[in-house]
Amino acid sequence: MKIFVSTLSALFLLTCSGSKTPALKIKTGIQGNKATPTTQLQLSLKTALEDYSVTYSLNDKTISPDHQFSDEPLGEYILKAQVVHSDQTYETSTTITLLANTPPKLYTYELINTYPHDITAYTQGLEFDGDLLYESTGLNGKSSLRTVDFKTGKVLEKKPLDNTFFGEGLTLIQDRIVQLTWKAEKGLVYDKASLSMQKSFPYGASKEGWGLCNDGNLLYKSDGTQNIWKLNSEEYSEIGYIQVMTHKSALKNINELEWVNGKIYANTYQFEKDVVVIIDPVSGAVEGVVDFSGLKEMVKQHPELNVLNGIAYHKERQTFFVTGKNWDKLFEVKIVPKS
Repeated sequence: MKIFVSTLSALFLLTCSGSKTPALKIKTGIQGNKATPTTQLQLSLKTALEDYSVTYSLNDKTISPDHQFSDEPLGEYILKAQVVHSDQTYETSTTITLLANTPPKLYTYELINTYPHDITAYTQGLEFDGDLLYESTGLNGKSSLRTVDFKTGKVLEKKPLDNTFFGEGLTLIQDRIVQLTWKAEKGLVYDKASLSMQKSFPYGASKEGWGLCNDGNLLYKSDGTQNIWKLNSEEYSEIGYIQVMTHKSALKNINELEWVNGKIYANTYQFEKDVVVIIDPVSGAVEGVVDFSGLKEMVKQHPELNVLNGIAYHKERQTFFVTGKNWDKLFEVKIVPKS
């Protein structure tokens, strides 16, 4: 038995000899491979090789060893080094994280009004069209698209989803309503006036649906990661994404979205605090954090009570409306700087 093992070991060594990849390591010149939009790289290669040439690339785009970050969106980048030595080509890579320059500004809220809300609604999305509130609710067998009189909490019209669908975020664009499902990898499109379904569309690289908003041209879709995907508003195809980043790290679990004055307001799911973040839709930087602590304690406490989720902006009143999953109240608030 010992002879058999020794023979196998010898064969393994013979097979691997002559094909060993040299040790290669990229040195970036920045601590922890964390950069900001003003960082300049100082790339070099740690290796025992001599007389080699090296080419660096960032997300497959060739860069110089002293590359200066400028207009790149924030997020995680793959930095590669391609090394040529004695007619052999080797490659190594590392990750660089491009973070926001500054910490987010802190905000709180001023409570303006409190309205009733359907306690059975597992709220996933809210959006106003004038005074009419559109709401998407979740859970398999309980998901729906509905219109609501926000002042009374009365559900004016309710369209249940198929029991196989777990409803998620929604947005209104032109004469359409677009609603996401969670894991079915399918979005639903309705006629806004009648709530009749017109079509469905498949997801692309984003495999889940969480939150949705639009800027009048593009749709923005969260999927539970740090990514917010940009979708064409006609074919609903994914045409790119931003990565949501603070000055310290990526921010995951981005949930319900609302577009307000050129920024994305986003609920965050299952954080320690009930907060909404304000995101730059171009860079992905978290520019603000709104602390909504205290609202959850104002609603009826019951076993199905869940997290803050649902944010809608009323353009005429210039106020925000927020609620949560299985909350019996809808709160009208103004967002103000935290003192």
